[in-house]
Amino acid sequence: MADQTTPDVNLVDKTEDLVLDAEGKPISKKALKKLEKEREKEAKKAERAAKEAAERAAREASNVDYSTDRYGKLPMNQSQQRTGLKRERITDINASRTSEIVLVRARVHNSRPTGAKMCFFVFRQGVATIQGLVQADPNNISKNMIKFAVDIPLESIVLVEAVVAKPVDDVKSCTVSDAELSIQKIHVISEALGRLPFSLEDASRPEAEFGKVEDAQFSRVNLDTRLNNRVVDLRVGYSIWRIPVLISQIHLCHHILSQTNANHAIFKIQSGVCQLFREYLIGKDFMEIHSPKIIGAASEGGANVFRVRYFKGEAYLAQSPQFYKQMSVAADFDRVFEIGSVFRAEDSNTHRHMTEFIGLDMEMAFEEHYYEVLDVLDELFVSIFTGLKQRFSKEIEAVRRQYPFEEFEFLPKTLRLQYAEGIKMLREAGVEIGDYDDFNTEQERRLGRLVKEKYHTDFYMLDKFPLSVRPFYTMPDPTNPNYSNSYDFFMRGEEVLSGAQRVHDPAFLEERARAHGIDLATIQPYIDSFKHAAPPHAGGGIGLERVIMLYLNLGNIRKTSLFPRDPKRLEP
Repeated sequence: MADQTTPDVNLVDKTEDLVLDAEGKPISKKALKKLEKEREKEAKKAERAAKEAAERAAREASNVDYSTDRYGKLPMNQSQQRTGLKRERITDINASRTSEIVLVRARVHNSRPTGAKMCFFVFRQGVATIQGLVQADPNNISKNMIKFAVDIPLESIVLVEAVVAKPVDDVKSCTVSDAELSIQKIHVISEALGRLPFSLEDASRPEAEFGKVEDAQFSRVNLDTRLNNRVVDLRVGYSIWRIPVLISQIHLCHHILSQTNANHAIFKIQSGVCQLFREYLIGKDFMEIHSPKIIGAASEGGANVFRVRYFKGEAYLAQSPQFYKQMSVAADFDRVFEIGSVFRAEDSNTHRHMTEFIGLDMEMAFEEHYYEVLDVLDELFVSIFTGLKQRFSKEIEAVRRQYPFEEFEFLPKTLRLQYAEGIKMLREAGVEIGDYDDFNTEQERRLGRLVKEKYHTDFYMLDKFPLSVRPFYTMPDPTNPNYSNSYDFFMRGEEVLSGAQRVHDPAFLEERARAHGIDLATIQPYIDSFKHAAPPHAGGGIGLERVIMLYLNLGNIRKTSLFPRDPKRLEP
């Protein structure tokens, strides 16, 4: 019998090989091996997770936004401060200012990101544009700033601080071609909200482009849509249609073909006409006046007036400054002019009529003959047409790029025809018209074409209209009472000025008013103004918008009115 105090060697070996699990139960070597592998796997997984976390933390640490003071949306301007920092005009920036730091307020006309580290811009002020570039760098401009810049809606107004730089190649399709802005800071002053009412690209495309078969997919923005969204429409015309060439990633401006905004150009020309009108007349000793637009009687003696409530009675919106021009001459002002609104309550839905337009009016006393006034009007128009060519050639070409037209022809001494001569020319061309009939629109145009063919001019005057088609205050012709000392001026076959010698004798004025069925009581102050003697005088009224429409051959007067008013339009 073995000694019970002596351990069994086999039992000891088995005990040493025995491994217990978490519950104290023995497990096999095979199970143990599997457990060890799982533990190694978990350890490696934890190690990888720790490494990834460290790497992520390192990346996040390296991506700290160090540009927070260089971009963002500025608080609403309530005139909180006045720094006095100079804001630059784009037109004043050029290559000679390379390396200068400039501050520019402009609209974001277009933007083009190239990856996550760079974005190109076209900034616009009116008709002037310049290319801008913002790119990430580890010292000043973070990726967050790039992302913010990329997301700025088009047409938003921004304040940009930038270094003027010379581009690799001239940016020929921006108005500033030899310089660009290396953006250091960009802040939104006013953010454009929502989508634009129409594509600026479509609204800017030349009219000729719509006739091409390959461009059939383009959408024409109709005039009503433009006028309903007039503020946006007035910005466009900058012509950003695509061209079938490879676009350089360096120069976003190559998306843009035209260099000037056609709408801006139209209204720059309109402003120019007023400037030239005023300059010429002031140079001839005319004085500018400002007559009332709320009057007590219809100035033309007709029914086409807007009635308005006036306290306990009613008044009218002035059809013209006619009475007041004449009364000013009777007050010995002798030569007067006015630029102001004119109201006509005519339900005419045509290409050339509006219910409110800007009148360029003049009136002057003469010594012997109303042709003295015709001479002044002749020189006035020639001065305006010449001045437009000399001072606004770029604007004229800008309009021509979008709305192609033949250059306006005029003579240094304006062609003068008698009304009877015009009737004869029309009859010889097969048009039926009576001796004392007024022209309709088609007859005017036909006569304009005949005059252009014979005399090579788009501008002429027609004198001695039938008395029956003119207002009561028109002086009759001294030799033929069926005609009058009145005249119209025409551009491209459409009337732009109507004028006449006025009746300055009060007794005869009353007679003419009665013949037209006018109640003398409604115009008594006007008649009374001539009772203390008035010099013989004549004048005319010019429709500003019509002059611009016909000079540029735009086809519709609403294109030349800032916010047009017609029988169907009172907004915006």
